[in-house]
Amino acid sequence: MSAFPKIFVAGATGLLGGQIVKALLDRGAPVRALVRPGAGEEKKRSLTALGSDRLELVEGDITDPAERLAEAVGDATTVISAVQGGPDVIVDGQANLLRAAEKAGAQRFIPSDFAFDLTKLDDGDNFMIDWRRQAAAARAGSPLDVISVLNGAFYEVMTGFMGLIDWEQGTLSHWGDPDQPLDLTSVADTAAYTAAVALDPAATGTLRFAGEVMSMRQFHDAVQRGSGRTLELRHLGTADDLRAEIARQAAVAQNPFDYVALQYQWCMVSGKAKFDRLDNDRYPDVTPVSMTDFVRATAPGL
Repeated sequence: MSAFPKIFVAGATGLLGGQIVKALLDRGAPVRALVRPGAGEEKKRSLTALGSDRLELVEGDITDPAERLAEAVGDATTVISAVQGGPDVIVDGQANLLRAAEKAGAQRFIPSDFAFDLTKLDDGDNFMIDWRRQAAAARAGSPLDVISVLNGAFYEVMTGFMGLIDWEQGTLSHWGDPDQPLDLTSVADTAAYTAAVALDPAATGTLRFAGEVMSMRQFHDAVQRGSGRTLELRHLGTADDLRAEIARQAAVAQNPFDYVALQYQWCMVSGKAKFDRLDNDRYPDVTPVSMTDFVRATAPGL
């Protein structure tokens, strides 16, 4: 029998969710992972490939009736949500998952917040973060102990989705002050911290972690060192210029996802969503990978 309580993970077939499951198993915890009935066999195999008799897969969806979802949660004491999606998932789905966790008798809930400091933002700063803020408001009054894990921006997002690096043109572009500190963490290290929080009976409230705190200038240096490539550092404008560009694109775009990467960048380079403190020291056994080593392992052509 495990010395740890059982942990329930929703979104287990996603990139972060799968890493959270692995991190929990690595720590010796029993895990019940929610897998959507329509999830691909490859995603299911990636979980079963972990090869642990402490891992149980249950089929279901966070939009299932709360009573049925509560049966899936079962005897898990902590429910972790690593789901991604629109407001139907982030707001409504997580509210349903919270109700199911309450019905099942769980004690703690870790929502899919995983971002920079959303507590410091205002509505309209980032429409995807707005959904997480709405979900947080909907959790008010729950008898469960809600614990938010914040990680800044994922390394993977900084080197991919943000569109900062153009390997073909040999450039790294940025907005704002190049010396503004940014909170950055890899997906794997975010998962490791989340597992540590889930298994820490004293963890509560909002906990903030970062693999590295670095400026855009330092990020540029780390990407060059890790890739062995020389990249021109291009300054696109101030944080106010970026805000104006977001407004310009919002006025003409038919899809807000066309400019959401710019909203994420503004929240960071403006300093508005910067962590005031870090809780890394709470879990000294987690040693985050550096940005340089991450790029060395993932940069194209290396």
